[in-house]
Amino acid sequence: MSHDGVGPRAVLRSVAFLTAGALAASALAACSADDEQKSKPVAAQDVAPAARALLADGGTLRWAVDAVPETLNTFQADADAATTRIAGAVLPSLFRLDAQGRPQRDPDFLESAKVVSTEPKQVVVYRLNQQAVWSDGRQIGADDFAAQWRALAGKDNAYWTARNAGYDRIEKVERGANNLEVKVTFAKPYADWRSLFSPLYPKDVTGTPDGFNDAARSGLKVTAGPFSLAKVDRKGGEVTLARNPRWWGRPAKLSQIVLVAVPLDQRAAALADGKVDMAEVNPEDAERITRAARDKGGKPLQGPSAIPGGATGAPGAEQQAGAEQQQALRGFVIRKSLEPAYTQLALNGSRGPLTDERVRRAIARALDRTELAGLVLKPLGLPAVPVGSHLALAGQEAYEDNSGSLGKQDTAQAQALLTEAGWVPGGAVKGAPKKKSAAGPEGHKAEHGNGTGDDGADIVGQDNKPPAQHDPRDHANKPADEQAGRRLDGELQQEHGRRPGGAPGAYAPKGTAAPGGAASGVLAKDGKALQLRFVLPSGPGSKTLRTVGDRIARMLQKIGIRTEITDVPDDSYFKDHVASGDYDLALYSWPATAFPATDARPIFAKPVPAADGSLSVEQNYTRVGTDQVDQLFDQAIATLDEDEERDLVRKADARIWATAASIPLYQRPQLTAARTNLANAGSFGFETPVYEDMGYLKKGAKPSPRAS
Repeated sequence: MSHDGVGPRAVLRSVAFLTAGALAASALAACSADDEQKSKPVAAQDVAPAARALLADGGTLRWAVDAVPETLNTFQADADAATTRIAGAVLPSLFRLDAQGRPQRDPDFLESAKVVSTEPKQVVVYRLNQQAVWSDGRQIGADDFAAQWRALAGKDNAYWTARNAGYDRIEKVERGANNLEVKVTFAKPYADWRSLFSPLYPKDVTGTPDGFNDAARSGLKVTAGPFSLAKVDRKGGEVTLARNPRWWGRPAKLSQIVLVAVPLDQRAAALADGKVDMAEVNPEDAERITRAARDKGGKPLQGPSAIPGGATGAPGAEQQAGAEQQQALRGFVIRKSLEPAYTQLALNGSRGPLTDERVRRAIARALDRTELAGLVLKPLGLPAVPVGSHLALAGQEAYEDNSGSLGKQDTAQAQALLTEAGWVPGGAVKGAPKKKSAAGPEGHKAEHGNGTGDDGADIVGQDNKPPAQHDPRDHANKPADEQAGRRLDGELQQEHGRRPGGAPGAYAPKGTAAPGGAASGVLAKDGKALQLRFVLPSGPGSKTLRTVGDRIARMLQKIGIRTEITDVPDDSYFKDHVASGDYDLALYSWPATAFPATDARPIFAKPVPAADGSLSVEQNYTRVGTDQVDQLFDQAIATLDEDEERDLVRKADARIWATAASIPLYQRPQLTAARTNLANAGSFGFETPVYEDMGYLKKGAKPSPRAS
């Protein structure tokens, strides 16, 4: 599951792949007593809420993105977070996510939607808003639903789809009493029916393979949202969204939103130069901006430095910006929250010592997850709470801390598990290395815990080439879940061959020393040392991951496990190492979704032999799974009892913890720099932006506790 990260729905997904939308405060129902009893997000969203009456009419918001998207079709394999952002502003979404990550009906498009029958088959009836029209004046109706179902059902290979989940369970889509009533009949019960038709494309796009495969990649002639697509300038690196004159809802406050392609490490300069007004930034730049804003009331980050691990920032032009640039940064403030994604330690259970569950469990018991979360989040002033579920995050209905299935951190128990597995200290070790060795073109290696007291040095790799691009035809009809990947605030999030495990969240200064002097000595078995290959990305956005990886290596050293950290270029990290299984330990992120029974199943499904003799792993890159987990997912997706579905998802999570192949560590930080007078925008948490409510405060106006 993944700033953009590994994600499960073809674009966050629509993949991160998942993308959730957010409703304006006025559109959300009041909280009930039951809601108050449910868990709350660890950190609230930070968007400077303001009533619409306090916002000026007009203005342009220039918003940084990683790149101009390769496609505007969120259901294609190479869709990314920018694709999703555009779709959220210009296309219908029947259900959006609220601040707790729960799907809510969007009244601008949907008057009602409910299951009207379960026997003999599940039937859902949608009643559309009578005012909802496409930008060409045509009413949004049943024919648009039917065309999207046929395109995504997986029965016509002419459509290059990234995912079919849910649509492949539909038997038919029909017009009801009129074109505004849509009747959907399912061949198989589908618990996550609310995940469908969001976004909804016009039949002009989904009605033909050419429209779906090609036309929607570069443009959207027909839209329906508070904004419309005005221009895609790939050469200039910009996408312009303009206020939609046919929008029937609350009119957009902004005249334009311009998405500007700016690499993460260049965003502070872009902010200072006035090229962008809002951008997710890394911790180092967040600290710079906070320092610049302090004398204007900006809230400083906690601690001596915002850089995980206590570093004060690598020397360079960015850290030594002149007084003029610092002065320009005073017009910005850092808005902090946690992304709906978590970073995990992945253990490859398909090879070497990690095929033994006892070794995997020993590693899990050796980790102090609270310390690791604190390493990343405390310097940012964010709650350092370890993630307790693989399938949901605090605040979501399915969340339950099931980490107890493995037990708490306990060095003695970890050592006992290794002893039980036959790994003991002492004895001859064949081929034990005396010094760290170079890894050649893929990066550098450093031995951690060789028991000699010889500290190796981790040399961060220098190959920072952009990820390789792939033809969407190569991904035709693969589930969107197979593309994990987007970037989450600094850690690469994976998406089928794109940067993984580190985006604004991977860190470790160049030349960080490896730990030395294992307390218990290296363990051995059959003449071989217990040594694991720990693969980490080496790009400029990987500092946090590298800091976390180094600390994990020290924790494993205490129980006699040697780790060899290998730095690899960002563009090969996920595709050539994690996805291909060429690693023992790795760090990468998965996004959390409102529909875990659908979206998380491919991530934890039991690998099965493929027809060509290879192992089909879907998105399960740890290559560890069980029949019981698969059965629980199957049962969860087929029940229409929401309480039962939630309980089954929680049971599946407990079983996943027990396999000890994926160890959730911390929820990813979300740091957004925004102009001080920009309201209803920033770090959204679970919510998707309410585009029509974003805008600039009138002179003298201040954000209010609640938007209205």
